[in-house]
Amino acid sequence: MTIDQQAGHGTEPAAKGLGLVHEHDRSLRLTYDGAELTRYVYRPWDVQSESPRPYFHPVRTLGGDTVSLYRPHDHVWHKGIAWSLPNVGAANFWGGPTYVRDRGYRQLANDGAMLHRGFDRLAAAPDSVAVDERLDWVTEQGETWFTETRGFRVAVDPARQAWTLVFETAFTNLTDAEIAMGSPTTEGRDNAGYGGLFWRGPRSFSGGRVYGPHGEGGDDMMGVRAPWMAFAGRHDEHDRASTLVFVDAPENPGHPVQWFVRSGIFACVCPAPFFSEEVPAPPGAALGYRYAVVVSDGDRGSSGSAELAELGLAELERAARGKAGAP
Repeated sequence: MTIDQQAGHGTEPAAKGLGLVHEHDRSLRLTYDGAELTRYVYRPWDVQSESPRPYFHPVRTLGGDTVSLYRPHDHVWHKGIAWSLPNVGAANFWGGPTYVRDRGYRQLANDGAMLHRGFDRLAAAPDSVAVDERLDWVTEQGETWFTETRGFRVAVDPARQAWTLVFETAFTNLTDAEIAMGSPTTEGRDNAGYGGLFWRGPRSFSGGRVYGPHGEGGDDMMGVRAPWMAFAGRHDEHDRASTLVFVDAPENPGHPVQWFVRSGIFACVCPAPFFSEEVPAPPGAALGYRYAVVVSDGDRGSSGSAELAELGLAELERAARGKAGAP
């Protein structure tokens, strides 16, 4: 072997497939072929009024375009993709003011926090990443109302230029009283049923297109029931487009879910299981929900979004089999 042939032996090879980097006591970074797909911040540094809770940001396509927004000035408690709940009994695990029936929005001393307690699983392979986490929901007064087990799975489909985040949660009421899970709409504000897995898109996505199984539109898609919803927007500087498809697992309570979606003043999508009706959480009982988010390059249109929704459904099924120990 010549000296020239030996020269490359000390060079670190390029990363291949999915990767997981743990920033101890701060976040998890998920990568693909060495490029970051998303960062899961599990110990945020937010002030109490923003309801500190874990979130995914930045979220990027395989092509490297950022499709999430962090702490926009109009709603500083919006952070990428996060499990966020505005009306948990008298508590707010969303951040900011609380909508109070017949009084409107009021800043109350009720902004709780979802606190990371530990990971039960951190598994990374070239074709999938799996994370299982434990959290407590603690009110602003320091009372632990819920314990949560949360998991997320990431898989990549290079042929479709897309990757999928499967998010699942089960939370249990630790108190001795029933707690109603609701929204501003259940408190009397029309078309404000937000709460659940909430995504805030980039500023340039304002005016983007919303696709569903029964048609396409914009703000007029607010409150519809559907098994999936997609949002396509364009990026500044280079004018490329991206599409995100959100899928409601068929076994979720109330499926197909109502959707909170906006495209006019800003871009957001949220499968909202407590949109128009309160859901009781009895003492000792667990409520569970599962979703898939498919992140793709390009505006996929109605038919392409439907195909990505099928991919998201398949990944939901794959994640369920994995947890059950099936191949």
